[in-house]
Amino acid sequence: MSETHQESGGSSGDFDLTQFYQIFFEEAGENLDLMEQMLLNLNLETADDEALNGIFRCAHSVKGGAATFGFADVAELTHQMESLLDRLRRHELQPNAEMVDVLLESADASRSLLARHQAGGEGDAVPTADLVRRISALAGGKTAVAVTAVHVAAAQPVVVPVVAPAKVIKSGTPEQRSLEIRIGPLERPEQADAVTELFRDIPGLGEISSLPIVASNSRLFLVKTQSSDEDLLDLFAFHVSRDYIQIRESTVAATTEAVPEATAVVSELVVPGDDPQPGAPLAPLPGYGFFDGAPGAPVTAGASVSAESRAAKVPAKVAPPNAAMQPEAATIRVAISKVDQLINLVGELVITQAMLAQNSRALDPAVYQQLLSGLADLDRNTRDLQESVMSIRMIPMSIVFSRFPRMLRDLASKLGKKVDFVTQGEATELDKGLVEKITDPLTHLVRNSCDHGVESPAERIAAGKSETGTITLSASHQGGSIVIEVRDDGKGMSRQKILNKARERGLDVSDQMSDGEVWQLIFAPGFSTAEVVTDVSGRGVGMDVVKRNIAALNGTVEIDSAEGYGMKVSVRLPLTLAIMDGMSVGVGGEVYILPLSSVVESFQVKADAVSTVGQGSQLVKVRDEYMPVIELEKIFQIPRFDFDKSCDIMVVVEADGSRVALLVDELLGQQQVVVKNLESNYRKVPNVSGATILGDGKVALILDTGALVRRSRH
Repeated sequence: MSETHQESGGSSGDFDLTQFYQIFFEEAGENLDLMEQMLLNLNLETADDEALNGIFRCAHSVKGGAATFGFADVAELTHQMESLLDRLRRHELQPNAEMVDVLLESADASRSLLARHQAGGEGDAVPTADLVRRISALAGGKTAVAVTAVHVAAAQPVVVPVVAPAKVIKSGTPEQRSLEIRIGPLERPEQADAVTELFRDIPGLGEISSLPIVASNSRLFLVKTQSSDEDLLDLFAFHVSRDYIQIRESTVAATTEAVPEATAVVSELVVPGDDPQPGAPLAPLPGYGFFDGAPGAPVTAGASVSAESRAAKVPAKVAPPNAAMQPEAATIRVAISKVDQLINLVGELVITQAMLAQNSRALDPAVYQQLLSGLADLDRNTRDLQESVMSIRMIPMSIVFSRFPRMLRDLASKLGKKVDFVTQGEATELDKGLVEKITDPLTHLVRNSCDHGVESPAERIAAGKSETGTITLSASHQGGSIVIEVRDDGKGMSRQKILNKARERGLDVSDQMSDGEVWQLIFAPGFSTAEVVTDVSGRGVGMDVVKRNIAALNGTVEIDSAEGYGMKVSVRLPLTLAIMDGMSVGVGGEVYILPLSSVVESFQVKADAVSTVGQGSQLVKVRDEYMPVIELEKIFQIPRFDFDKSCDIMVVVEADGSRVALLVDELLGQQQVVVKNLESNYRKVPNVSGATILGDGKVALILDTGALVRRSRH
């Protein structure tokens, strides 16, 4: 059994907590990401309470979950972070850059520790003693004893019924007040003990003392605090469900000494939601049949009444659930495999609908009016369903952009540079599969801009610029593609320097090359213009990988640079890899699909309009512009049996900023096609990006227009 596997026993038998691990790891990662983002956006001069409270809540969420699952190292580190953040939000300390640094480093360490637990404890644990020492020193050094991990026994998870929350009486006063807090029903007493630890661990939270219990599995406390009821509920909810916490004002004077439990007097039970008399003990919460023997569970015929109920001499009351008082969930976690399966099924539905549409074309509308009307509705509903399902996989680019502020902050500090990071088009959406694959290439491009592009403050001032450089990351939709740009206002690229380096490496270059061709040289394997090799860059590893990874996604990379003013790298990607609009064309007996987003126009051409140039290449003149001609018949070696027929239709397609004219026999129409990966099912085929199934059941190849355009250039 790995060190992350725990089981907690109870009256209902052993319960395996590992089934909840994945949810915890995901939520902890989200909280650490949110904390990092808020720390980076924190204004040290005028830090507002909302921001500090938000950062505190993130740390507390991670700590509470880690303690529950027994990840003591994570709980200890986040507990120290929480202590510092608590002093900040109470304005006992003024935030500074050093505090932000240590909190960011602690968030990184927490990620590493969580990753190790998720992997079953494999690998060496990240040392955190120095971080704990630094956090403690920044918090004021008031803790004299060594900081130990917050050990909270893994409580047996309870199935939380949908119940009406207990009535909470709010005093609305900021003064310190006395409260009676009832917690239960509890499966294990450690759940309540964990609540008392909060008052010990969080400075300024208040005082807590035990009161006589009213049931064997419940605890009653007297609390003196300045915190609001909502804040207390948020804190306690990490150990006990909010529905099992009742707070009310108390008329009893608080004491720091626990009242002996031997003096407990069991009083009449009060149903949650009733307005109890002042000073009356709080009632056990109903179990609604979810827990055998739990207070409030319905008593069936022949069943024995609990000892507590007999002592109180009143029946256990059951309040009906009130779903209207429960907040509705805004999101739901769904495994990506289920979403992929749904998309595949919708894709098959699109194919089936296309088959029905094709087979119904010969039907007489006068005779089959109702059938054809139903097929038209099916077509419309299928398209709407497809768009809705595809939108599930679409996520905003802000998910990608959010990881760069921290990276740039650390990198700029390491390089001694000052950089402002600007993002545009964060709401632009891209398919989740593409987002995961584009993250690493974009990371390298942003690092490259900071390292090679933006100059040092002294160099920028000498060049008449502000000492702070700007790196801009933008995303926008253009046609059926998404264009992501990385721009900087640095020194740009030196054309001569790149040519000299290319000659040193034995590349075939000339001074007559266009700027665009020169910029493309940096994508050659091992190419680097860095004069000094550092741990940041200079080894020539990366730019070739960037281009290869983007090309694998049917995308392209373009570079524009002006020496002394900056440079821009543009990445163009298809919006999705699943379903697209296409134009079907016929060549001989074959059918090919062209992405509709790449099609510019089509026209019928006469034989004398095509000119042959050197090495057999052909050009066609279209409105005073000459375009390369590509004969699909020759590229794919299509056998022709109708020898009298010749290709006389051209379809102009655009990719990588260039246009070519494809010579085909006929245009068959436009339709939605489901993209099937040809490489995983067969092998990589040149000039082909995928395949699809047509309405008649035949397989058609989807052409890679980018590859065809590049072919025409060579």
